[in-house]
Amino acid sequence: MNVRTSRWIRGILSLIVVLLLADVIASFYFYHVAIKRSPKDFLADDPDLEQLADSNRSNWMNSQPLRQLSIQSHDGLTLSGYYIEAVAPTNKTAIIAHGYSGKAADMDAFAKFYHDGLGFNVLLPDARGHGKSEGDYIGFGWPERKDYLQWIQRMIEIVGPDAAIALHGVSMGGATVSMTSGEMLPGNVKAIVSDCAYTSAKDELSYQLMRLYHLPDFPILPSTSLLTKVRAGYFFGEASAIEQVRRTAMPMLFIHGKADAFVPFDMAYRLYEAAAGDKELYVVPGAGHGMSRRVDPVGYESAVAAFLAKHM
Repeated sequence: MNVRTSRWIRGILSLIVVLLLADVIASFYFYHVAIKRSPKDFLADDPDLEQLADSNRSNWMNSQPLRQLSIQSHDGLTLSGYYIEAVAPTNKTAIIAHGYSGKAADMDAFAKFYHDGLGFNVLLPDARGHGKSEGDYIGFGWPERKDYLQWIQRMIEIVGPDAAIALHGVSMGGATVSMTSGEMLPGNVKAIVSDCAYTSAKDELSYQLMRLYHLPDFPILPSTSLLTKVRAGYFFGEASAIEQVRRTAMPMLFIHGKADAFVPFDMAYRLYEAAAGDKELYVVPGAGHGMSRRVDPVGYESAVAAFLAKHM
């Protein structure tokens, strides 16, 4: 081997080492930004989310007799939730899932709709890594699906063996209830409403890498996924709402704003097409991410009420 060839090989090896080191550093950075429990300040400056923060808050919960509940997750976390009993006794119960970096109180307006409008009991959990629940990472709906199986059982214990339960989630909450749909659910769960859910964590994070950083998903996404498996117990590809809805015959109502630039609108069609059971799709023109109810409150609530009346 001559000197020129040897230098060329050393140069290539040095470049590979530098690229690998850069990928490792980028993986830890994106894990901290997207997965680790931490303030998500970057969301506050996102123009596609500028109205979302206050869109579902009405302060209605502040005047309600909240019963704080807790469960122990399968992996040892104490998770918190808030239960509001219906004014008139009923077995109908809604479990409402909030979005990424949110908390139970963010779903205040949805709770009011179910409680005052439909006469349901309402449970609002804080997802792991959010609100008062323990956990140092965000699961994008995948570990949370097992948490929801436990919340469902808790509602059956409180409401009774004839409890009729609806799951309703928005954004990451929509993905959470969609992922829950593919599990072995008790017959008490009658219907699921999935609002602006993503098809999978992998799809959504790939989209956000390009949207926010103008970066392709390879190699950063696979390496961050591996780090997430080590630290949080799941690969991004596992957290798939679309695969879960393929596995269930559960009635599902998919809702999405046509102007959603945060979770691409086409994901709603992909989820709807994949769903194996009785399904409906409600599209709200002009609505951004998580804004469908705010943009079209009458149509939104009518669609949900009619869907639940059909199946509950």
